[in-house]
Amino acid sequence: MGGLREVAASFVVPGPAGVAVRDRLRVSEADAAVLAEVGVFLGSLAAGDLAERSRQGPGHGHDAASWAVRKRSLTGRSSARWAGSITKASHDQWGLARRGQAAHLAWLRRQITSIEARLARPLGAKADKRDGLVRGYATRGEWHAKSRRLQTLKDRLAVVEADRAAGRVRVVRGGKRLANTRHHLAAAGLDEQAWRERWRAERMFLAADGESGKRFGNETIRVTDTGRLSVKLPAPLAHLANAPHGRYVLDATVAFRHRRQEWLDRITVNRAVAYRIHHDVVRGRWYITASWQRAVAPVLPLQAALARGVVGVDMNDDHLAAWQLDGHGNPVGEPQRFLYDLTGSTQHRDAQIRHALTRLLHHARRCGAGAIAIEDLDFSDGTSREKHGRNKRFQRLISRLPTAKLRARLVSMAAEQDIAVIAVDPAYTSRWGAQHWQQPLTTKTRKISRHDAASIAIGRRALGHPIRRRTTPPPSHQSDGAGHRTVQARPELRRREEPRPRIPGPRTRSVSPDTERKRATRTSNTVQDVRSDQIWVQDPLLLTD
Repeated sequence: MGGLREVAASFVVPGPAGVAVRDRLRVSEADAAVLAEVGVFLGSLAAGDLAERSRQGPGHGHDAASWAVRKRSLTGRSSARWAGSITKASHDQWGLARRGQAAHLAWLRRQITSIEARLARPLGAKADKRDGLVRGYATRGEWHAKSRRLQTLKDRLAVVEADRAAGRVRVVRGGKRLANTRHHLAAAGLDEQAWRERWRAERMFLAADGESGKRFGNETIRVTDTGRLSVKLPAPLAHLANAPHGRYVLDATVAFRHRRQEWLDRITVNRAVAYRIHHDVVRGRWYITASWQRAVAPVLPLQAALARGVVGVDMNDDHLAAWQLDGHGNPVGEPQRFLYDLTGSTQHRDAQIRHALTRLLHHARRCGAGAIAIEDLDFSDGTSREKHGRNKRFQRLISRLPTAKLRARLVSMAAEQDIAVIAVDPAYTSRWGAQHWQQPLTTKTRKISRHDAASIAIGRRALGHPIRRRTTPPPSHQSDGAGHRTVQARPELRRREEPRPRIPGPRTRSVSPDTERKRATRTSNTVQDVRSDQIWVQDPLLLTD
């Protein structure tokens, strides 16, 4: 046991702090033309402001004067409200890129350290965990290829470190993937005109943060309680206005179906709501997204969340394996599997995850469980080539698992159902679950998989019970003299593990003709006369303390 790492304590995941809903805008041709012109114009201003923000470096985050200078410069070319939205978006984008740069820097350093350690080992050397030695590369060709990759990573590290020191970030407005697609139009099945339409749509800027105290929570992009949508036009495009005060009112109306009452409760009291209008060129549709912050609900104590039992969930690349456990850690009912397909487009994968989580939450509600236990997975380092370089199938499997997205969606969806989400340490859950639970629960009519057993291990770890079913008997002697032998039942619970009493009478239905005669003349050796209608029934067996 000395080589096993310490298992971290389980915890209740805090609920979501924000809400976002989306609705389709059935705009007319005139509305689409105005939105496109405004979005392209503001997008050009946002691109210039982001470039200016990047040149100012990391010190600008605490310099209000330089931020004010940028905002005044944009106010003259648009409006004060659009200038505030653009400068805040640039600041947030720069901060996000800065955090991504730090993560990339740490990843490069880990990769370089791992490759250098393996290059220093002899060819074919095995790993030694006791001495902290990693395995060597298998062949001379692999060793040579890794030495060349080491130099490439060091060059990349030098470039990233220089950018980090200068406060320079690299951001592609419109997306790096779409920018690279410009050089591979044939492979993407696009022509230049189609690509330019997508590129223009992705670089538009039609987003405005809300402001409490203003009409309907947002003066820049306003949506009334009747669904009337209007946009404050920038000064150079004021000639497009069809309403007073330089506003353009769209013919299309907004009707949020999801969380509509919560949205109405906010705008009727003029609380802040942020809006974003975007164009999906592939579908030829316009959408509007409303988002707002919500008060963070207090996190339930772990014991209170587990009072009604838990549903343990093991996440895999093609399904969620779930099993309900009661408060004692006993598996209840049958194992459940919620399938999904992670191939195809991003929208398809996202829909598959949401459908699987919906079925999981419905199952938890039917069971009456108050919590769902899931592994606290993070594969940011587990997808590296040095860790699973020769096992490409396992490397692809890990890279396909949407751990962060699934956990975020589960927390958000479970909060609406009043179901707590408990994150547990994933150490050894699959191995110990298969070792202690797969074979005992397998019957002739029920096949238990390794993933089903892992879901039990996850649930028991969330409940605070050990994963293994029994402990070793006392070392002094094999009896209960040194204490109860198992962790399944308390010593004061009688008749839990004692042998069944001997019930007189035939054990099968094949009774000989003289059985009744022999029974009548035979004296019972038992202290208590057991009648044929008195059947001994064993109490339900508790598997844990």
